[in-house]
Amino acid sequence: MTTVDLRSLVNKKRKKLSFMEMAAKKCVSDLKESDLKGKKVLLRADFYVPLDVNLNIADDSNIRNALPTIKYLMNYGAIVIICCHLIIPGGSRYSLKLVVSRLSDLLGVEVEMAHGCIGDKVQSLVNTIPEGGVVLLENVRFYRAELSNDLEFAKRLASIADLYVNDCFITAHRTDASNVGVTKFLRPSVAGFLVQKELDYLVGAVSYPKRPVAAIVGGLSLSLKISVIEYLLEIVDILIIGGSLISTFNRAIGLPVGSSPVEEDMIDAAKLVIEKARVKNVTLQLPIDFVIADQCAPDANCKTVAASAIPDGWTIMDIGSDSIEAFQASLDTASTVVYSGNMGLYKLDKFAHGTKAIAMKVAELSGRGVTTIVGGGDSTVAMHKLGLAKKMSHTSTGGVASKELLEGKLLPGILALDDAPVC
Repeated sequence: MTTVDLRSLVNKKRKKLSFMEMAAKKCVSDLKESDLKGKKVLLRADFYVPLDVNLNIADDSNIRNALPTIKYLMNYGAIVIICCHLIIPGGSRYSLKLVVSRLSDLLGVEVEMAHGCIGDKVQSLVNTIPEGGVVLLENVRFYRAELSNDLEFAKRLASIADLYVNDCFITAHRTDASNVGVTKFLRPSVAGFLVQKELDYLVGAVSYPKRPVAAIVGGLSLSLKISVIEYLLEIVDILIIGGSLISTFNRAIGLPVGSSPVEEDMIDAAKLVIEKARVKNVTLQLPIDFVIADQCAPDANCKTVAASAIPDGWTIMDIGSDSIEAFQASLDTASTVVYSGNMGLYKLDKFAHGTKAIAMKVAELSGRGVTTIVGGGDSTVAMHKLGLAKKMSHTSTGGVASKELLEGKLLPGILALDDAPVC
C-alpha cells in the first residue's frame, strides 16, 4: 500500500481512529522547493551504527537509510542540520566525529562538524552553511536535557532551524527533546522517508493487510512478547510461536520442557492465548519437535526429539525439522507475513537452523509478491546476519518502537508531527 493510498484511507475515517492516525502524518515529500530553498532544516536522523573494537564503523546501513531524506532536502536548496546520537550497548556515548567522514563520502559533499548542539558557536557555524549544504551536530545524548525532554533545551535546539524533519524511527517511542520537544517550536514538523516507510508497513500493512495474514513470534520470554501476541491475535489468521517463550506454552498444555526456563507467572497468559486463538478461529501453531541440548554452548551435545519427549536435564535450543516443515507449509498460504522474533538461539550456529530456515522461507515469499515485514530488534539483527534483510518488503530499523507499534501503542515521536492534509 502506498503512502498516498494509506493517508487517504486514514483521513476518510479520521474521526474514528487513533492508532492508525499515526500513518497519516505530513511527509517530507509534501515539502517542495518553495518550502525548503534557503531554509534551515533540523533533521533528526538515526546514525546509531555498530562500531568495531577500533571504533570504526562496522555497518553503515543506518547512515545509508537516511540518504534519501538528506538528498531530497539538499536538492531543494535546504540547509540540512543533522541531529542524532551514537551509543553502544552498555550506554557508552561517542562523538559523531566517528561518522562524519563516512557521511561526507556517501553524500559526495564535505559535511561540517559542529562541536555541540546548541549555543552561539553552533549558530555561527550553521549561518555559514550554503544552500544545499550539510552540518552534523554533536551527539545529542551528550546533553542530559535531551532524555528528559527539557523544553528550554528543546527551544535552544530548535532555534537554529526553521522547520523540522524526523527520520529517526528507533527513538519514536521516546519523548526526547530532539523528537518531541522541538516540535513545539518548529513548524512544519514532518516525517522523513524512512519514518514514513516504517509507518506504511508497520501501521498500514498491518491495519489494511492482504489476507491471509501470518505472524511469527519468537524471542526469549513470553512476558516480553505477550502484548505483541495479544494485539496480533486481533489481526492475523495464522500465529506461529517459536523461541524460548515456547517452553511456557508447553508447560501450559502439559508437555515436558526438561530444563528449559518457564515463566511460571505467565502460564495462565499462555492458556488465554490458546483459548483466544480458538475463539477467533486463528490457526495457532506450536513446534511439534525441538533441537535440545545438555548445555548452552557451541560444543553441547544435542539431539532432535518430539515435543512430548523432552527429557530432564535437556534444554530447548531450536525448533526441529518437522516443525520447520509445518511452519513453512502454513506460510505458503499467507499473503502478508509479520516476523517478530527468532525460532532458536540463532547466535550459536549450532542452533540457528530453525531461524535460518524460516527466515529464508519468508524471503522466498517476499520474492513471490507476499508482503513481508520484520519487526525490529533481534529479528532485524538475525536478518542482517543471514543476509536477508534487503529481501524482505520491509525490515524495521526500530527495536522498541516497532515492538510497541505491533502492540498497537501510540508513539510520541510520531504523534508530535503534523497531520497530513485531509483528502
